[in-house]
Amino acid sequence: MRERFKSSVLVDYLLITVGTVIMAFALVFFLEPNTIAPGGVTGLAIVIQRVSGIPIDITNLAINIPLFILGLATLGRYFGLKTAFGTFILSVFIRAFINIMGPDYIAVKDLLLASLYGGLLVGIGIGLVFKAGGTTGGTDLAGAILNKYIPSISIPKLMMGFDLVIVAAAGIVNKRIETSLYSIIALYISVKIADFIVEDLNYAKAFYIISNRPHEIGSEILKNLNRGVTVLKAQGMYTGSDKEVLLCVVDRNQMTKLKNIVHSIDENAFVMVTTVHEVLGEGFLK
Repeated sequence: MRERFKSSVLVDYLLITVGTVIMAFALVFFLEPNTIAPGGVTGLAIVIQRVSGIPIDITNLAINIPLFILGLATLGRYFGLKTAFGTFILSVFIRAFINIMGPDYIAVKDLLLASLYGGLLVGIGIGLVFKAGGTTGGTDLAGAILNKYIPSISIPKLMMGFDLVIVAAAGIVNKRIETSLYSIIALYISVKIADFIVEDLNYAKAFYIISNRPHEIGSEILKNLNRGVTVLKAQGMYTGSDKEVLLCVVDRNQMTKLKNIVHSIDENAFVMVTTVHEVLGEGFLK
């Protein structure tokens, strides 16, 4: 049990490391050279760098360290070691990429390409960090702290407020409204990609099957797919007759097999398929 726990912790920190590497590369190569600020403290750091010349890795640490301390005092140990690790190592990798590439490196200058690919990579990085149960500090931490004192405003709304201010600031300091608009594109893409990595990669399919031959279908599912089947008692509103509805949750790669099983036994069966974003229990995630 202890070895399994150590392995799980190691995987988590490896994911956080890989995620911050990807984020750092996106910030240095795509976003910062174009003053595209995809929200968050890293976006604010890009804006500050544009105004004052202070490197984004230093600003990232300077803002996140007080936030982290305030978070520990306000929220307890919830954000813990993984947040501290993610915050620190992101700045380390930003500085590493700046040093490796040197002052004359060629960055992507096309604003559309920079916002698209920068947002994509930041989303992948954040998604991996969140997947491991960590954060890189920033507006999610600030939102959680403020929510403690203003519970009537949700954390996502507070985060969105911070991010919109940062996005607007990017256009102001760059004196181009296009910069704000491209920053919104990068922010939107990064949020969607992060959500996909955290939730949608685990999605499964739930089948509701109404048939006159439920037991035959259920037996074939148990035999050929090795998936559990639940029988739900129901009644047809029009006919008034009792029905047995089969409920079965399967992986994406088993969808076609299940459809074929149902069709081969009862081609007139009524089948409803819905997406399930997370399944916990035997045969799926613990």
